[in-house]
Amino acid sequence: MLQPKRTKYRKQFRGRRKGKAYGGSSISFGEFGLKSLECGWVTSQQIESARKAIAGYTKRVGKTWIRIFPDKPYTKRAAGSRMGGGKGDIEGYVAVIKPGRILFEIAGIEEATAREALTRAAMKIGLKTKIETKEINL
Repeated sequence: MLQPKRTKYRKQFRGRRKGKAYGGSSISFGEFGLKSLECGWVTSQQIESARKAIAGYTKRVGKTWIRIFPDKPYTKRAAGSRMGGGKGDIEGYVAVIKPGRILFEIAGIEEATAREALTRAAMKIGLKTKIETKEINL
């Protein structure tokens, strides 16, 4: 699973999920991209599952870019533990997603295959998404 090698602080606040993504909101590397339409957290397990779905459907033809990285730790208290006693242990890592963020990009395959692969990846993510194509300026 994806996670940072080292962090400055072990635990973080949850933060507010609002606003639009400005950085990472356009297709930079590939020809087709999966764009988020809502705010949310995407776990490292969801990213890996979506990557496997893309790789499996495209039979590893073409190139895939993962444009998000889970760098935010989230914590969970043990089941049945009483209130107080501080923040829980780190459960995993998430990527904070805002509307307009490109999650995955694909290049080097035909459009029908790319659309189906990105649709399968979108089912693993758990956010509303849409498939975008790169505009070519002539």
